[in-house]
Amino acid sequence: MPPAPARTRPRTFRSLSVRNFRLFATGQVISVAGTWMMVVAQDWLVLEMTGDSAGALATVTALQFTPLLLLTLQGGRLADRYDKRALLTAANTASGLLAAALALLTLTGTAALWHVWIAAAALGTVNALEVPTRMAFVGELVGPDLLPNASALSAAYFNTARVLGPAAAGALIAAAGTGAVMLANAASYLATVAALRRMRPAELHRAERPHTRPRVTDALRYTASRPDLKAALLLLAAVSLFGLNFQLTLPLLAKTVLNADAAAFGLATTAFAAGSLLAALAGTARTRRPAARLVTASALALGLLETAAGAAPTLATCLPLLFATGFAALHFTQAANHRIQLGSDPRYRGRVMALYTLILQGSTPLGALATGWAAATWGARWGLVLGGLATAAAAGAALAATARRPTGKAPPP
Repeated sequence: MPPAPARTRPRTFRSLSVRNFRLFATGQVISVAGTWMMVVAQDWLVLEMTGDSAGALATVTALQFTPLLLLTLQGGRLADRYDKRALLTAANTASGLLAAALALLTLTGTAALWHVWIAAAALGTVNALEVPTRMAFVGELVGPDLLPNASALSAAYFNTARVLGPAAAGALIAAAGTGAVMLANAASYLATVAALRRMRPAELHRAERPHTRPRVTDALRYTASRPDLKAALLLLAAVSLFGLNFQLTLPLLAKTVLNADAAAFGLATTAFAAGSLLAALAGTARTRRPAARLVTASALALGLLETAAGAAPTLATCLPLLFATGFAALHFTQAANHRIQLGSDPRYRGRVMALYTLILQGSTPLGALATGWAAATWGARWGLVLGGLATAAAAGAALAATARRPTGKAPPP
């Protein structure tokens, strides 16, 4: 039976009327759940190996995200030049093999910290290609009219997996150890590869291939000519650097301040992800490009809530604040994503989204090292508190800059 027309489906899920997007979303839910299981297992393994060292965890985080800082723009260039489905198939296959190798080392008791370092750096290299390609591929799956809804649904299934993954990881670590979690993650990549190969290429909304090789410098000049894109990217840079280091701050806070075990750590991560999921579902109602003030206000809310979560005295009081922080974090990054992606020329979209990815994730190595130093010097709680204060300050500066802008010189809405 053919899929129901888009108009008969609830507005929240109207992109799922597209067969190729349904396949992609199904594969991603499974694969991303495995990825978040891996995040919990990797962090827990590093803390066990090093006696709860904040510096060691910060180093692993930095190694995983440094390739994004160096290579993401080249990944976006490849996404604008080559077949995105083929690139994603290759990237997910490579990620599965890397996860399987680390899982076998862990299961056999031969894993050392340098193995984790190498795996983190290699996975980051693959992600430098996969992330901007995946973001640009969503537009090819559904076309421009459904892009806002599909982008929001992508965030929704990502955070659904982010809820399920850590909760499952906490239980599985307690029952079978970190190696079993890593092996499950390796197997989860098969779902995305299978979904990609089952798609109908004729139904993709592909832009015309460029006659000349896409260049990174062309995209940088294009972005520099757009004040609205520059403003959103600058705010994103500040928030990403200081306020989005949750992969580091949450395990440190849970284990060293709140005295949580693996299962409770999974619960804290789940609370954060559940808030993110709610924000993603709320974003599916968006039908147009968000305004600059909405992006800035969501950054301010994130900073205030993150500060409060870092100051929470117990796990019970921290969980609802982590939920609210997760909502604000996803609302901000999704609003910034939509403002940038929906305001970009499709000819440059792969490279512009690579720049978005570079700023969002590539700044993590610097932020992780600074946050790790702050946590090691003043305590794990200050990683969240200082990140929240810096985020709120950046949002306040952006609001002040908007208020000072002369009449008639406002950027495009």
